[in-house]
Amino acid sequence: MNIAIAQLNPTVGDLSGNADRILAAAQRATQAATDCALLLTPELSICGYPPRDLLLDPSFIDAMDAAVRELARRLPADLAVLVGMAVRNPHADREGGKALFNSIALLQHGTIAKIFHKRLLPTYDVFDENRYFEPDPNLDVTRNIFTLKAAGQTQTIGVTICEDLWNDEAFWGKRNYRVNPIADLAAAGVDAIVNLSASPYTQRKQTLREAMLSDAAQRYGLPIFYANQVGGNDDLIFDGNSVVVDASGAIVARAAHCQTDAIQIAIDAPSQNFTLRPATIAPYPEDDNAEIWAALVLGVQDYARKCGFSRAVLGLSGGIDSTLVAAIAAEALGAKNVLGVLMSSPYTSQASVDDAIALAANLGIQTQTLPILPMMNGFDQSLDILFAGTEPGIAEENLQSRIRGTLLMAIANKFGYLLLSTGNKSEVAVGYCTLYGDMNGGLAVIADVPKTRVYALCGWINRDRGGEIVPRNVIEKPPSAELRPDQRDSDSLPDYDTLDDILDRLVHSHQSADQIIAAGHDRATVERIIALVTRAEFKRRQAAPGLKITDRAFGTGWRMPIAARRTISL
Repeated sequence: MNIAIAQLNPTVGDLSGNADRILAAAQRATQAATDCALLLTPELSICGYPPRDLLLDPSFIDAMDAAVRELARRLPADLAVLVGMAVRNPHADREGGKALFNSIALLQHGTIAKIFHKRLLPTYDVFDENRYFEPDPNLDVTRNIFTLKAAGQTQTIGVTICEDLWNDEAFWGKRNYRVNPIADLAAAGVDAIVNLSASPYTQRKQTLREAMLSDAAQRYGLPIFYANQVGGNDDLIFDGNSVVVDASGAIVARAAHCQTDAIQIAIDAPSQNFTLRPATIAPYPEDDNAEIWAALVLGVQDYARKCGFSRAVLGLSGGIDSTLVAAIAAEALGAKNVLGVLMSSPYTSQASVDDAIALAANLGIQTQTLPILPMMNGFDQSLDILFAGTEPGIAEENLQSRIRGTLLMAIANKFGYLLLSTGNKSEVAVGYCTLYGDMNGGLAVIADVPKTRVYALCGWINRDRGGEIVPRNVIEKPPSAELRPDQRDSDSLPDYDTLDDILDRLVHSHQSADQIIAAGHDRATVERIIALVTRAEFKRRQAAPGLKITDRAFGTGWRMPIAARRTISL
């Protein structure tokens, strides 16, 4: 008997296209092994995850049901397939509760043979499943079990969906939910557990997943088959890395990181005792920078493709941030499909211009130069009636950024390009960015990448490519927005090592000012950074979607009020 995993990249809402992807994976699975009995696909694989408020449209639910039933009729006759879908809750009107279940359909012999419902619904970070779904109300765990018969073997399979795996108190030291689906299925005597997931990427999350899966498999003496979605959907990146863990806790198969892939596992099961024949174990990036790079490239690639863009434009300043975004875009879309626009002002150094041109040549991207001094003069003349008698300051500096943002938006509109904004997480956190200026864009590529990580990624690019793709001067020169003479980021902010440590403690670890100060940071600096983070919330609310790579990103999982006062210290 063989069990296969299809690590698919769905497009949210594309029911027919996603069905075709599942069908193609099923056909490949049966071609690869004539005794393939079961194919696993990711959570909500027919509609893609997360479908969000598409689920509120009754016609979408009807169309989903029709697409799954049609898919069942088209699948290879002897193959059972688990497909993720949303299913109506028939008791919602009479008994209360949400209108839908997050479910798995077992497609077999041309029909829906059985349906299983998700038991644990996450509501933390980017997840909002209680908005749409009712948890499985059935106390009888046998409803989440089915029998698989093939090649003279009969196996009982326990079905779980994503979060159902993440509540084993023996591993976590606590429970977030009242039930533990894995323990319940093990107690029911299943031969194996399958989990269909749409688990978003964050840095080194796969290490945690595999530790959790291995611990559960070893404790309960059961193999676990984990199928994860891959691909970018809006701000979320799904990294795949589907795995199979045997009953001893050993990884016996792994699909690729950030790529569409498949796994085939052969099973020998005399006397109901699974023996898994080791299959391909795709390598996992050992370097954090390589892991993050692959995720960001996938995120840009899929955001552009799924939104109908084939080309991108960005402002190319010669600074470290636009350098990294240009390199990611060239990798994701192809160098010939990326346009870097140089927009010099009187404060732009020749070194920055030279660095931007050198980078573009190294990457092979196109460039266009658009000086902005005439437009700066025009704005000065128009505003003189109001600004006369005042000292030039931030308003005039920000006009430069807004002129550049307007030019970039015009190019994007004119030619149908995707405008990529280039602000990093450190600057977005403290508001060191300009609304309707450098924040303009359809996608904020590195909005969840701290400045120190930006430098690390650029250094990694050069090491990985074996040459100076990123000009050395870009990495070594002091960072500057170049909006006034001799400006440096350090004029307004602490050094980035200090800033990023404070932000990590504040944003990710939820530490108080006193805790951050106790870690060795200056009180005045800490209080100023906290005030800046709070004050910049209105900017972040208006920012382009930013690709999420950490466990606390300024995106759909960040829900801070704008009109609020934050306690600085205890």
